[in-house]
Amino acid sequence: MRYSMLFAAVTAALALSACQPVVTSPPTVVAVPGPAGPAGPTGATAEKGATGATGNTGNTGNTGNTGDTGATGNTGNTGATGSTGAEGMQGERGKKGTETVVVVPVPVPARQ
Repeated sequence: MRYSMLFAAVTAALALSACQPVVTSPPTVVAVPGPAGPAGPTGATAEKGATGATGNTGNTGNTGNTGDTGATGNTGNTGATGSTGAEGMQGERGKKGTETVVVVPVPVPARQ
């Protein structure tokens, strides 16, 4: 058992040391610019570009919702009073009667 543990440790050390070492690249040297020179002349003015095409007409919008019912109107004014009617015709004068009529009521039998 003693040699097997030692053999495993030596084998692991050799296997791990056989890997390629990590290579680091040297840092890149950046040149620092010197002081700025004088400003250059102004560039030429560009020509005006062509006008773009007109867009398509939009779709028709949706129909609006139906409005609410209006309020009930006010009660109308009372009509004016009518004119007085014309006077009726005069009746004939009564005549003196020649006969007298007497009305005698019929006796009603009593209920029993």
